[in-house]
Amino acid sequence: MRLEGSCHCGAVRFSVNARYPYPFNLCYCSICRKTAGGGGFAINLGAEAASLRVEGAEHLRVYRARITDPETGAVTVSTGERNFCGECGSALWLHDPAWPDLVHPHASAIDTPLPVPPERTHMMLASRASWVEPCIGPGDREHDGYPEESLADWHRGSGLSGDQPSSRSRKVMAPDFWRSRMSRVSSICAASPSFRLMSSIWESSST
Repeated sequence: MRLEGSCHCGAVRFSVNARYPYPFNLCYCSICRKTAGGGGFAINLGAEAASLRVEGAEHLRVYRARITDPETGAVTVSTGERNFCGECGSALWLHDPAWPDLVHPHASAIDTPLPVPPERTHMMLASRASWVEPCIGPGDREHDGYPEESLADWHRGSGLSGDQPSSRSRKVMAPDFWRSRMSRVSSICAASPSFRLMSSIWESSST
C-alpha cells in the first residue's frame, strides 16, 4: 500500500510503500509518549525503507533517545533515528540502521486513509503514564513489555498481508462482524473517563 504523509506545517512531505499498514500497535513507552504520543501512546507502521521518497528533507531533524538502565543507571543512546520536522516538530518516522530495510512511519503523520484494524495490541503498558487509561477492546492484546509478535506476524496472522498466511493464521471475519465489534469497542471507549474528557475538549475547541 502506497502511503502519503506530511508534517503539520507542510514543510516535509513523504511517500512510502507499506506492506503492514494497519495501525494496530499502540506503544505506551516513555519515548513514544513524549516524542509522538499526546494520547499516551504512539503508533508506528511497517514500511520499506528503499521506497521512501521525501520532499523538504532539508527541514528534517533526527532525535536519538537516551536510554537509562533502571538497574545500573548506565545511559546508552538508541540507534533508532526518530525523524521529525524541524519547523513544526511533527513526528514523522523511525528508522534504525540496525534494520536498514525497514522504516516505521507514524500513523499520525499519514494523510492516506488507513485501514481500521480488527483488534489492537497494547505494548509497554508497564511504562504507561499514571493518567493514561488504555481503551482495551474485545480481542485486544495487552503486554507489559515488548510482544513476541512482530508487525509482520500480526498482519499475516490476521490474514491482512500480501504474504502467505502463517500456520497460526486467524479467520478473517465478514465486514458485518467487524462493524459490530468496532461498535462495541466504541461503547467501551466512551465509558472511559479519560476518553470523555478528551471528547469534551475536542468538542469545545471545534465550536
